[in-house]
Amino acid sequence: MDVKIYPSKLIGTVSAPSSKSYSHRMIIAAALADGVSEISNVTDSNDITVTSQAMEALGANVLADSGTYTVRGIKAPAEKAEIDCGESGSTLRFIIPVAAALGTTATLNGHAKLPQRPITPYTREFPSKGVTFEPQSGLPITLTGKLRAGEYDLEGDVSSQFITGLMLALPLCDEDSVIKLTSPLQSKPYADMTIAALKKFGIDIREMSMNGLPIYLIKGGQKYKPCRTAVEGDYSQAAFFFAANALGSEVKVTNLDPHSVQGDKAILDIIASCGADMAPFTVDVADIPDLVPILAVLGSFTKGQSKIVNAARLKIKESDRLTCVANALNAIGGKVTAGDDFLTMEHIDTFTGGEVDSCRDHRIVMAAAIAATSSDAPVIIHGAENVNKSYPRFFDDFKSLGGQFEIL
Repeated sequence: MDVKIYPSKLIGTVSAPSSKSYSHRMIIAAALADGVSEISNVTDSNDITVTSQAMEALGANVLADSGTYTVRGIKAPAEKAEIDCGESGSTLRFIIPVAAALGTTATLNGHAKLPQRPITPYTREFPSKGVTFEPQSGLPITLTGKLRAGEYDLEGDVSSQFITGLMLALPLCDEDSVIKLTSPLQSKPYADMTIAALKKFGIDIREMSMNGLPIYLIKGGQKYKPCRTAVEGDYSQAAFFFAANALGSEVKVTNLDPHSVQGDKAILDIIASCGADMAPFTVDVADIPDLVPILAVLGSFTKGQSKIVNAARLKIKESDRLTCVANALNAIGGKVTAGDDFLTMEHIDTFTGGEVDSCRDHRIVMAAAIAATSSDAPVIIHGAENVNKSYPRFFDDFKSLGGQFEIL
C-alpha cells in the first residue's frame, strides 16, 4: 500500500497503543501459567498475533476479543510444533528457549529479514544444556531436547531479547540458573520490563552485579500463576506524536504510565533538552534503538548537527535501519549521513516532499509520516501497510488528528 501524505499539523488527543514489548511477555507468561489469565488493553498487531499463535502451537489456548486476551495456560506441552514467527524477532528469540524448556521439538520459521537475524547465543549455549539445533543458523530451524538449568554466559551487545527469552524459560527448569553478561547489556530497560512483567505472574528474578555487569539469578521449579492485568501504553509509539509536537503539532497522548520502566520514555527528556530553540543533541541509543527513526526526523530540525550514536545493532532490525532511515529522509530533502554505528543530521528548514521506500520497516513508515507534517510538499510512502507489524491503527489515529493523506 502506498500513501500520499499532505503537509498538515496534527491537533487533538490520541491514546497510545499498548506496549508491544509488554504484550509479548504477558501473553507468553499467561500461556505458561496453570489456569486462565486475562490481559486487557492489548493492541492487536502482526507481531502479537504470531506470538499468540506460537503459544497455541505449544499447547495454550489464546482468545482475543476487542483488545482483551483470555489465555488458558499449557497443561500438556505439545510434543512437536510448527511455529511461524512472521517478521518478529521478539517472537523468535522468546519462543526458542520457551519451547526448549517445555521439551517440545519445535521447527521455527520466519519471513523477510528474520531468517538473517542472529540466534547465535542460543545455538552456542544450548547444546551443553540438552538442546540441539538443525541447522545451526538461518530459518527454518528445528530444536530438539529439553533445556537444563545452569550458568548461561551471554554477550550483552547483541540483543536483550536473548536475556528475556532465558528469563521466560529458566524458571521452568528444575534447578537454579544464572545468566551472566560478558559485556555491557544494551537495551537493559527491556530486561527490566521482563522482570516487571513476570513478577505479575509470580516469577521472581533477582538482579545482581559482578565486575560492573548485571547477572540474573533465577530459581528453578517456579510456577507461573494466572492473573488479570492490563498492558500499559507504548512510549516507543507515543514518541512519534511527541516529536510531531516539537515540530509544531499539538497532540495530547494518553494511556501512558509516567512511572514506566520503558526505556523509550527517554524521548521526553531528549525533546526537553532541545528546548524551544531546538538545540542539537547527541543521543546514545544503546538502550533505546526503537527511537532512532523518529530521532532522525527530530534531529533534522535542530539548529546545528545532531548525532545518534551506538546504533550498530540497527543494521540487523527489520531493515538495515541506519541506511534506510538516512535514505528515506534524504529522499524528501533531509541531510542525514549513516555510518556503521551512527547517524548525523544537519539542520533543514523543512522537508521538501518526495517518495520514501519504507524498506518494510514499520517505524520508518511512521517516522516518514511525521516528517511529512513538516514538509512543504506531499510525501509518498511506499509499503505503508507495514505499520501493521506494531501499530495497525496508526493512520486512523493520524487522520483523527487532522493528518491528510490518500491511499494510492
